[in-house]
Amino acid sequence: MNELERKIDILLKDTSRSFYLTLNVLPKKMRKQIGLTYLLARISDTIADSRVGDPKNLSYLISKYNDRIQNITKEIPDLTDLSALQENLAEKELLKNINIPIDYLEKSNSISDSDRMKIRQCLEIIIKGQKLDLERFGMPTKENIIALKSEKELDDYTYSVAGSVGEFWTHMTIDHQFVTNEKLRKKLFEKGIKFGKALQLINILRDIPEDILIGRCYIPEDELLRYNLIPDDLLDMKKMNEFRPLYDSYISKTYGYLKDAIDYVSLLPNNEYRLRLSCLLPILIGQRTLRMLTENNVLDGENRIKVSRKDIKKIFRRALFASLSKNKSLNLLKKNMI
Repeated sequence: MNELERKIDILLKDTSRSFYLTLNVLPKKMRKQIGLTYLLARISDTIADSRVGDPKNLSYLISKYNDRIQNITKEIPDLTDLSALQENLAEKELLKNINIPIDYLEKSNSISDSDRMKIRQCLEIIIKGQKLDLERFGMPTKENIIALKSEKELDDYTYSVAGSVGEFWTHMTIDHQFVTNEKLRKKLFEKGIKFGKALQLINILRDIPEDILIGRCYIPEDELLRYNLIPDDLLDMKKMNEFRPLYDSYISKTYGYLKDAIDYVSLLPNNEYRLRLSCLLPILIGQRTLRMLTENNVLDGENRIKVSRKDIKKIFRRALFASLSKNKSLNLLKKNMI
């Protein structure tokens, strides 16, 4: 591991938790590409999700950042002020060291020209979704909550920031791990996109109280109205009974996408143990999170729903054993769909 790779690894370890676990078990041929793309996307996500600063300025910074990623300019945006305002120390360091992943993208011999092109394509889609978020929500507060308008807006958003990652993951899988035919390739991309959407929907369903406090509601306004609800109602934990039927419908939708994720695992060759394990982990953690969301009042902001480190260690041990066999893997995943 050279010095640049060591710095990349430190940033990855500090900015992720369950994902770093996934990253470490990935096949070596695609590990660096996936890790780098995560860091580059995390930088743009940190800019877009900053709770301070004018949205127009944040949109400008994220555009300049994308221009640098796409090699349109050699100028790196100055994120010093934004970095100083971050409460999360890992994100603060990431913004301060924006040059490290950019240098790695451009200079690493471990990243092929084809990889660079696909990393840039993925980041373009992600950043487009993040910019749209900034334009849509502006500078909302809990006194002025703005919701997505429709199911289509939600679907577009989940594709932009997560479905596209499933797409990129599949590109790396096909490019570096195994040969496939057109029929299988098409299925992998279709299921991979839904795999990514599942993970993003879990984040949305888990983070409702946090998002509402900064004036963002990802549950579409059209759907809320069907249940005689408005975005402001989600500030009140006592409204959970009225919200529950709609919320459960999104839980069901997410389980549907997780079934697609299980199908994705079923399409992987028998000998792809590491690749299978890297897919098992987020699915199992996602299933555990959904069960917790079903059993708790998600509108209670004081009761943050999160899979514990202890549970993650248990999940890892079960996944590690199951990944040695495709049948064991699928049985474990299907058992956890209950």
